[in-house]
Amino acid sequence: MFMRVFGLSFGVAAVALVAALLYGGPHAVALAAILGVLEVSLSFDNAVVNAGVLQRMSPLWQRLFLTVGVLIAVFGMRLLFPLMVVAIGAHLDPIKALDLALNPPAGGASHYPDGRPSYETLLIDANPKIATFGGMFLLLLFLNFVCTPREITWLSRLERPLARLGGFNMFTVVVALLVLVVTAGVIAPDDKADVVMVAGAFGMVTYFVVDGLGEHFSSEETNGPSRATVAVGRAAFFLLLYVEVLDASFSFDGVIGSFAITSDPIIIALGLGLVGAMFVRSITVYLVRKGTLAQYVYLEHGAHWAIGALALVLLYSTGHHVDQLATGMIGVVIILAAFASSVVYNRRRRLPIAAPAEPDRLMHTDLR
Repeated sequence: MFMRVFGLSFGVAAVALVAALLYGGPHAVALAAILGVLEVSLSFDNAVVNAGVLQRMSPLWQRLFLTVGVLIAVFGMRLLFPLMVVAIGAHLDPIKALDLALNPPAGGASHYPDGRPSYETLLIDANPKIATFGGMFLLLLFLNFVCTPREITWLSRLERPLARLGGFNMFTVVVALLVLVVTAGVIAPDDKADVVMVAGAFGMVTYFVVDGLGEHFSSEETNGPSRATVAVGRAAFFLLLYVEVLDASFSFDGVIGSFAITSDPIIIALGLGLVGAMFVRSITVYLVRKGTLAQYVYLEHGAHWAIGALALVLLYSTGHHVDQLATGMIGVVIILAAFASSVVYNRRRRLPIAAPAEPDRLMHTDLR
């Protein structure tokens, strides 16, 4: 099963590294490989959450996640998105933004001799609005998970009181708004406070719209004549849209952090996208096929706590430098702790390991 699920990712990674070799030689290969590892370390918690959503989709929509979703992840978020941010922020057309990216100032300077800022400088300058948008989206995702009553809790001393507080109407919205106000008024630079507030508001609106539509159509499908147990049609479409927005939110810190390694958009797309994003998707599929979320009951909890940590890190980064390696390690450590707790839980309860997901949930031929 391992090679069936990860075989495509290994193949795509090999092609990407060969492309990097042809594009920039051995140095480019090393940079692309490092970026791929960075993406996987930053997005492992994303894979766990995606697996929980993917289990609710029919095989058709799962295939779309693995095909169309990959194209969006690679070309949309890792290549076009940074170009569009720079183009809009600097009032340039995308072609000129691409020219800036491919022709950086000599010696890694932040500005050209004529005073124009570099592509890297422009993108980093846009970080407060990017980080706030993604941070608020992820914060609401975290809050709506931990503030919902559940039979099984991991960090019970925190999760149970939060679940009780979640019973108050609009509690999660109030908390999110307070965090946004603190971010804009205390953490972000004074000249960025207004854009941080606007970007954060858009992040919240995006979460409410995508999550609300997904829940609405999922309820329609479940209560309809077919009594579907998995999301299909419009419900599946909005679940897919939800996953793609979630993936975008997770990719923000990776895209910004990649400039500590290279500012070349081609290498970033090859490393973060073709290598990293493909492996994140394979990890997602593997979790679904193995029924890992059912086997290890705290894993989903750990992923959401990691999401909460990442949301706070993104918001903190609006006014302070954050080491990307440390960010990735925070998520990995939290998920490993949840995994270890799940193993202990299973041993104490002596529960049988749940059976893997049915083979027809993800067709074998679709993963080769």
